[in-house]
Amino acid sequence: MLTVQQVHHRTTTVRGHEIHYREAGSADAPVLLLLHGFPTSSHMFRDLIPLLADRYRLIAPDHLGFGRSAAPPADEFDYTFAELAALTAEFTETLGLARFALYIQDYGAPIGLRLALAHPERITAIVTQNGNAYEEGLGKEAWAPVLALIADRTPRTEAPVRAIRSLDGIRWQYETGVPAEFRDLLSPDAWHHDAALMARDGQDAVQLDLISDYGSNFALYPAFQEYFRTSRVPLLAVWGAGDEVFVPAGAEAFRRDLPHAEIHLLPTGHFALETHAPSIAALIGDFLERAVRVDADRAPR
Repeated sequence: MLTVQQVHHRTTTVRGHEIHYREAGSADAPVLLLLHGFPTSSHMFRDLIPLLADRYRLIAPDHLGFGRSAAPPADEFDYTFAELAALTAEFTETLGLARFALYIQDYGAPIGLRLALAHPERITAIVTQNGNAYEEGLGKEAWAPVLALIADRTPRTEAPVRAIRSLDGIRWQYETGVPAEFRDLLSPDAWHHDAALMARDGQDAVQLDLISDYGSNFALYPAFQEYFRTSRVPLLAVWGAGDEVFVPAGAEAFRRDLPHAEIHLLPTGHFALETHAPSIAALIGDFLERAVRVDADRAPR
């Protein structure tokens, strides 16, 4: 008889802010913390979570300012990656998560890797799905307006970045790099869902603050890479090869610091789960079965 694990939609409070998260799996199973990217939310994991919840406890929060989590105005909260990473660490502590593997994508990468720098003892493994940590992973054309904003934030440089979170800009992120044979697996609900949440009052300032802070992540790339070398954390890269935001060179670069990193380039785009959730789930299941077992053998008794 087929057993389908139910996904629970829950909230908790961190620093007075309500954080929404999805959770599935047994409370005593190894934990996989799923950190989403821009401009989406835990909604991006809706297909993946049920595929792994028979073996793992999966927890997928919406970052503050995203999804169903609170979105305080930009003049009431300092929207930086440092603050989102600190909130994520506090979120894990609120839920009592002592050790966990990370799934990082897009914005989730610098947030998760900052968490790993602060608390390396908590991280059992990393799954990176178009979650970048190397300069060569930055798509030149896609990043040009963002780099201009980072260099000099003015009304002129803000305008093209605003377009990134428009309905057309979000749809571009979902469709670009997806071959014709997989296009009909893309649900328009996904980009309409994201665009509706991005259109809420206050989001303009919130998202501009975060995007203009992205340069702080570039400054940490050497520290992230040193963490890889010193921790030798098990790492699986499952990467949409057609992504023009974080290009495949960013996936291959992990082997420079983690020679045993497992790299899989999939024939899809930035939001690889939209077309390849079953394949990604199979790769993660095989990877974590080995990585978590080794971690358990090494853990202090």
